[in-house]
Amino acid sequence: MSGTPPPGADAIQRIARRFRGGLGGRYHRHYAAGKLRTDPAYAAVAERLLAGPVTPGPLLDVGCGLGLLAFWLRACGWVGEVTGVDPDEPKIRDGRQALAAAGDAATTLRVGRGDEPGLLGPGAWAHVVMLDVLHYFPAADQEPLLNALAAAVRPGGWVVLRATPRARSWRYAATRIEEATIRLAGWMTQPARHFPTVEGVTAPFAAAGFSVEARPLWGRTPFHSWLFAFRKPGGEA
Repeated sequence: MSGTPPPGADAIQRIARRFRGGLGGRYHRHYAAGKLRTDPAYAAVAERLLAGPVTPGPLLDVGCGLGLLAFWLRACGWVGEVTGVDPDEPKIRDGRQALAAAGDAATTLRVGRGDEPGLLGPGAWAHVVMLDVLHYFPAADQEPLLNALAAAVRPGGWVVLRATPRARSWRYAATRIEEATIRLAGWMTQPARHFPTVEGVTAPFAAAGFSVEARPLWGRTPFHSWLFAFRKPGGEA
């Protein structure tokens, strides 16, 4: 699977067409097509999970939304089980319907925040992904959550996050405005609570011996998005 090219325009349209029926389905179809075309996060995750001799294992997607990461990974050749959790019930419902239409029985979506008891047990997952979610947790909960993610992944596994670190920049200001806008529009069910620092995200993983990668990842968006990729030392996941 190493070197598998990312999904092209035709594959993205096939994914988007899985979202059917009703106003919500039509909206999600257009949203999925636009998101998969323009957001670099999915390719960044796939590049890490599918590079080298990593054996696919159970993957946890915290804040999965419609399950678009699972669709992207399948299009790249990922065969491992995927479990997605998200507090937004309508997104989970529509994502389940789309996955069923695609015949994907190896992906499970369920309602939850991602920090439920038992979900992040030691070594529970081969890999964990959390895109654009950390700032919805209060400041006091973020370090314990990151420590739990570090413990939950198996040796050789990845924890891949995208987050918005605090900064004095127009991109950060644009991100804050977008957060307020999507909250008012009803796209998000909860408000942003705390934007961390870069060090606040990396420190728990560095202390646990993970390799650390932290860099901007905003692609063709105006937002202050950063990629954080951590790999646990040890054997294959």
